[in-house]
Parts: sequence; structure tokens; C-alpha cells
Amino acid sequence: MAMKNDSSVIEFILMGLTDKPELQPPLFFLLLVNYVVTVMGNLSLINLICLNSHLHTPMYFFLFNLSFIDLCYSFVITPNMLTSFLSERNIISFAGCMTQLFFYCFFVSSECYVLTAMACDRYVAICKPLLYTVTMSPRVCSLLMSGSYMMGFACAMVLTECTIRLIFCDSNIINHYMCEPFPLLQLSCSSTYARQLVVSIIAFKVIIASSLIIFLSYTLILFNVLHMSSSKGWSKVFSTCVSHIITVGLFYAFGMLTHVKPSSAGFVDQGKFFSVFYTNVVPMLNPLIYSLRNRDVKLAVKKTLKRITS
Repeated sequence: MAMKNDSSVIEFILMGLTDKPELQPPLFFLLLVNYVVTVMGNLSLINLICLNSHLHTPMYFFLFNLSFIDLCYSFVITPNMLTSFLSERNIISFAGCMTQLFFYCFFVSSECYVLTAMACDRYVAICKPLLYTVTMSPRVCSLLMSGSYMMGFACAMVLTECTIRLIFCDSNIINHYMCEPFPLLQLSCSSTYARQLVVSIIAFKVIIASSLIIFLSYTLILFNVLHMSSSKGWSKVFSTCVSHIITVGLFYAFGMLTHVKPSSAGFVDQGKFFSVFYTNVVPMLNPLIYSLRNRDVKLAVKKTLKRITS
């Protein structure tokens, strides 16, 4: 994929999260804390899963991949955001912008598919418990994850290729804190109808396909739960699924709020605000969501601390 096009623009200026000077110091501090907590939280969860054999199960294999994606996600987005608060003009080269765009699209798409695989795993665990070991074998789990990354890669390639071929004339100021498809499409001086259509179709397919499978999985789980007679079974199902439901709800809700097509400057700023939640806040919250109510993770923390102190 060649990092060049026919436009005269060789670099872009990212406007950042806000242009109000009084908000920049507190936002810088909050995002720095967010970045540190995100990196430490996801690295800790990855290490816990690797070091504790009782966490070597399909559910934690998927959780390992989710944490890995969130960790990489934060590396792609947050350092550049922090830099924008320290410099007068946040300049990014054309190649740097396309690289950030590619990895952003890759990790967002991959996370959608990983969350979908996790929903399927919960469905099999609750509705087909006797077949769980056979159905969610290491080979099947590896295929699900490979498929998630391959589909994420394909989406990122198409979206980046669409953007690279755009022609940018005089304006090189992106009204965002990162290189995202829609702000770049709005900046182009060439015809963008076909490319906007392609970007919209891919985003629609990723969101709708994954959300439909997740919805179907939890509908079948709910149907199964309604036929349970014991309250203990209800409680076990709730404790098993609640973390994933919260993660999916936050990720998809803020993702959709971000990508509702803006029709005014106010909506653009609102879109940037919502995007912070799913690019920065959700990756920080995921390790906490999966740890605070999880006995297995708490046990792994105790074992790991015991090893370190002994």
C-alpha cells in the first residue's frame, strides 16, 4: 500500500480535542492519568492470564486478546493526543496520518469481532455446557481470533486505501485529535461520494453484523435462563455475562454516538467528545470491569502477589 497520492498536502495539522487554553492543562492531566491506568491495567491483566494456569480457558483467551487490542489502541491514539496539548501546532505527516488511520481502523474492527466471539463463547458455556469443551476447543478459539484479526485487517486496508486516494488541495487542518476517515473525507477537495459510501457500508457491516450476533447470543441465553428453576443458576449466568454486557454497551453506545454523521460544527465537537470515551475511557475500564466482580481474576491476583512476596 503506497503512502502517497496526487494532492499537494504532505502533512496535516490536528486541531486537537479543544481550542480553549483554560481546558488544556486539566485535560492533559486527565488523559495522562487515563493513559497510565490503561497501560498498567491491560498489561496486568495480560500478565495474570499468562502466569496463572487456571485462567487458560477460552473466556480468558478472548479476554487476553481484548486487553491486547485495548493496549495497542491506547498506543496508537493517546500519545499523539498528549502531544497536542504541549505544542502550538500538532503536525502529523501524510504517511504518519495514514498509518494512524490504518491501525485505528484495524483495532476498532478487530475489537468488534473479538466482542462477538466472546458473546458466542458465553452462549455455548451457558446453553450448551456439556459440549463446551469440544465446541470451544483451542483450535476453534484460535480460528475465531485469527478470523477477527483478518477481518479487522481487511476493513482497515479498504478504509485506508480509500483515504490515500483522496486529493487534498489547500486546507490541511483536520478538525479532530486523530486521523479518522470521516474528518479526512470532509477535508478532501475531490469527489468523495463513492468513498463515503464505501466507508459507511464497511462501518455499517462491522457494527450491524457483530451487534446482531451479540444480540442473538444473549437472546438465546435469556431464553435459556427463563427456563432455569434455581436462583443459583440465574446468579451464575448474571455474574458470567454482566462484565461482557457492560463492555459491549459502552463500546457500541459511544461508537455509534461518535459516528452519527455531523451536520454542524457543534455536532463535530460533540462527536470528538464521545470518541474520547470509546478510544480512551473504555480501554481503561475494561480491565476493571472484568476484575472487580471476577473471582478467578481475584484469585490470580492473590497467587501472583504471593509468588512475588515469597
